Amino acid sequence: MTEIMLGEKASKEINKIPLSNDTVKKRITSMAENVKVQLVSQLQQSLYFSLQLDESTDIGNEANLLCFVRYIYCGEVHDEFLFCRPLPTNTTGEAIFNVANDFIVQNELSWSRCVGISTDGATAMTGKLRGLVSRVQSIVPQVKATHCCTHREQLAVKHMPTCLKTVLEEAVKIVNFIKGKALNTRLFTVLCEEMGSEHTKLLYHTEVRWLTRGKVLSRLFELREEVQIFLYERHDLYNRMHDTQWLTKLAYLSDIFSTLNGLNLSLQGKDTTIFKVQDKIQETRMKLDLWCGRIDRKDFESFPSLADFLLTSKEELDGDTTQAFKAHLQGLHSELGKYFEEPDPSFEWIRNPFVTDKVDIEKVSVNLSSKEADNLVEIATSGTLKTLFRERSLANFWAQVQPEYPGLAEIALKHLMPFPTTYNCEIGFSTLVDLKTKKRNRINVEPDMRLKLSRLEPDIPTVVRQQKQYHSSH
Repeated sequence: MTEIMLGEKASKEINKIPLSNDTVKKRITSMAENVKVQLVSQLQQSLYFSLQLDESTDIGNEANLLCFVRYIYCGEVHDEFLFCRPLPTNTTGEAIFNVANDFIVQNELSWSRCVGISTDGATAMTGKLRGLVSRVQSIVPQVKATHCCTHREQLAVKHMPTCLKTVLEEAVKIVNFIKGKALNTRLFTVLCEEMGSEHTKLLYHTEVRWLTRGKVLSRLFELREEVQIFLYERHDLYNRMHDTQWLTKLAYLSDIFSTLNGLNLSLQGKDTTIFKVQDKIQETRMKLDLWCGRIDRKDFESFPSLADFLLTSKEELDGDTTQAFKAHLQGLHSELGKYFEEPDPSFEWIRNPFVTDKVDIEKVSVNLSSKEADNLVEIATSGTLKTLFRERSLANFWAQVQPEYPGLAEIALKHLMPFPTTYNCEIGFSTLVDLKTKKRNRINVEPDMRLKLSRLEPDIPTVVRQQKQYHSSH
């Protein structure tokens, strides 16, 4: 700007003036504080809000509590970054509650308007006596606690028959043997290149990275011939790569965990609703039932890798392996039912309020008052609201009609407001990892994360007016 207005000579003189070592940080903090003020102002006007919390340790061994909030403002439901605060000592339920409560009190918010808390299900969060949820419910009994659906899905898929678990463990050992040493990795890459393989590397299995299980098994099965050659006289599990029954189990595991990976991905996302979660779980459980019947008929088309392997190898599954597959599918069906409750039909009107048949309205309005049932009829027969329903998300639709139909909207929003996952927190921790590095391990990340994760924009003119100018006396 100086060069354009005053010329190159003047711009060179200006460049000699150094910025203070924390000028940029101060500006980031000022903008973040402005965004926080806007957020708190909107939260104070919201009828309800829900929280999503998770805790993790960063590179500086500091425990960070990350919190997102969902609230209603100007007829729309918004998800926003609320805070990222360090936990001074322990990561207990009391410590987590104290940090969250301090923010609520300092910013003149009220727990009475909190309708939901979503966590990862850790003891510090959900403990019956001292967990965060129990402490909040002691203040606001009607708060709905939600265990993150992606965490529940991972708990549900852990159990499997012993023979399949053994195959999984041996597959991981084979992968670790090749990936665990740099020389083995390089030699295996050269072998795959010489054989013209589509892929040249195996993938590590990490327990905390949920999607790796399916990807690791699929890649190992795809490169089974290359692995067989590489393991010759190198590893005691070499014979497994010749065992067709072992390979059929590996093929089945790669297929089923690829399917479960797809389920996990479908449960993620910022716009996921409780209805979407229920639909996806119900869909998966129905498929598992169908697949059990197909296995009885020796139909393996639902498992592409397994079907291709059986066709090319001209092998048939023995009875024990077939029963193991069926037992695993039945176990998955049962465990998913254990961790995910059946949809409550009395809330179906929230998903689709446009039921015009008298019998259907009587059925869905069984738990509604007479006035609320009449209001539901008014909504169901309104062409204008049908158009609004198509144009807006489910939560935003009910937020929009709240002034006209407060009773129905209150029930609907309290059902929709709680976060079904801790997806926002997972994304937030990825941002934390990017910001707080080994060379910046003492940084206070909250202002940076607020600007990175918030949809709100800082009001720059206001921020500029708040800045003080210092003039030298010389």
